Amino acid sequence: MPIRIVQLGSPRSANEGLRIGTVRRPPRGVPKSEFARRDYYDVWYPELSPEVDTMQLALQSHQLQAQGQTAEADKLWKQFQQRFRKQLAAAPASRTLDLLAALSHQTAFALGCYCEDEARCHRSILRSLLAERGADFSIG
Repeated sequence: MPIRIVQLGSPRSANEGLRIGTVRRPPRGVPKSEFARRDYYDVWYPELSPEVDTMQLALQSHQLQAQGQTAEADKLWKQFQQRFRKQLAAAPASRTLDLLAALSHQTAFALGCYCEDEARCHRSILRSLLAERGADFSIG
């Protein structure tokens, strides 16, 4: 019963299980009572989201990418990845990743963020770190 990595707000897959929002802030303009019904998340877990200053690197990288400044965007993205990996290497985030990897062999659940492109989202790093811990992933 593997982990799915999803974009929050996208339609749920069959047998997806619990959807965990790994974002710093809840969706704007959506009442808390509507988060699950609108396919955002069932549980909010901001401890697996980038810290604010780290997130700024990712946002700047996205802006530069949109402006066609690929080399500069890639440099900032690499800095973002390094900082976020360092953040997740510390306890309790590291223990949380160990727990999620173990749970992936027992129960279905999904981790998500709002970003459209997983390759330029902290979800890609979560996926990588969970894979390193032997997590079971669902395709798609």
